Amino acid sequence: MATGVMARRDAVREAIFLWEGRDKSGRIVKGEMRAGGESVVAASLRRRGILATKIKKQSLPRGRRISDKDITLFTRQLATMMRAGVPLMQCFDIVARGHSNPAVGRLLSDIRADVETGTSLNQAFRKYPMYFDALYSNLVAAGEQAGILDTLLDRLATYQEKTLAIKGKVKKAMFYPVTIVLVAILVVSIIMIWVVPSFKQVFTSFGADLPAPTLMVIAMSNFFVKYWYLLLFGSLGFGYFLRQAWKRSTAVQAAVDRMLLRPPVIGPLLKKSSIARWTRTLATTFAAGVPLVEALDSVGPAAGNAVFKEATRQIQTEVSTGTSLAQAMQNSGVFPPMAVQMTAIGEEAGALDSMLSKVAEYFEREVDETVDALASLLEPMIMVILGVIIGSIVVAIYLPIFKLGQVV
Repeated sequence: MATGVMARRDAVREAIFLWEGRDKSGRIVKGEMRAGGESVVAASLRRRGILATKIKKQSLPRGRRISDKDITLFTRQLATMMRAGVPLMQCFDIVARGHSNPAVGRLLSDIRADVETGTSLNQAFRKYPMYFDALYSNLVAAGEQAGILDTLLDRLATYQEKTLAIKGKVKKAMFYPVTIVLVAILVVSIIMIWVVPSFKQVFTSFGADLPAPTLMVIAMSNFFVKYWYLLLFGSLGFGYFLRQAWKRSTAVQAAVDRMLLRPPVIGPLLKKSSIARWTRTLATTFAAGVPLVEALDSVGPAAGNAVFKEATRQIQTEVSTGTSLAQAMQNSGVFPPMAVQMTAIGEEAGALDSMLSKVAEYFEREVDETVDALASLLEPMIMVILGVIIGSIVVAIYLPIFKLGQVV
């Protein structure tokens, strides 16, 4: 039975067909039609009194990878159109045809075909967990059950927009120092591999003892020249291995996430970002009517840090046994007192979702201020560090020349 249902669903997968034919008066007419196959197009045209002479499936470009930004834009468009009273199927058609990414259009066409065959919207979304996570599907299911799908889609779009903004700010804070470090490594490598060996030939003609800093730089240059391929491919291999280990092992993810929370400047920024996402996610799901224990299922992964994911599991266990959310958050040891106290006030006042939203807004502002401060702090600090490294190399290279000038 299940196989038959799946087969019927596959059979109604729609595509866009370009057709050409003759109407009753013999005139040549052309157009396009969305249908499940060429026979469906031909039958539909016959009902309209058109004899099809050519039917061709339109080949769509592959398109770029579907990003979180694409899904967020789709959610906002869907919420806006549904609030305006546009039928659901028409909403999918409008967004699919108007989107700049063909991959999104194909995804939405597949989801639309599932919904047309009687599948609920949340079940259609659950078939694509790569793009629609459990939180997304659960909120859509709650909206369908309560008859407020447009309201929950609007709330979901707002949540996704704020989450994207937080991620963007963290990436912005990390991008500048990482770029500068990579440029510094490239410059130092060029100096060691090409510049220092040229000076080494000049130094050998001096016939005098070289200063210790110069000998150290020459030794480092010899190492770079001799083993540059090991350094290059070893670094790339180590980076690839670490990335694969991080993808496949939750233990490695937890270790890396714990390590990222420790640095003095970056650590607090990442922690504030995770707290903002954690509280924003819980506020959104709880306000949608999802029970607290079930809502915590989606909160841990949404925080974006394994430390908070582990803490969420502990909180969920304690809440399910009768402990208050504020007490469980305090027991986890990862939330600051302000977040715990505001959660406790929200529980006592019966306004937990509102208080969690205020906590999220507070930490989102903290992320903004930290990113601004980080940008102004890191720029001179990195310049000083680069100046010291490259300046030391240059001084060590020219030191023998200065001494030779003094002797002359």
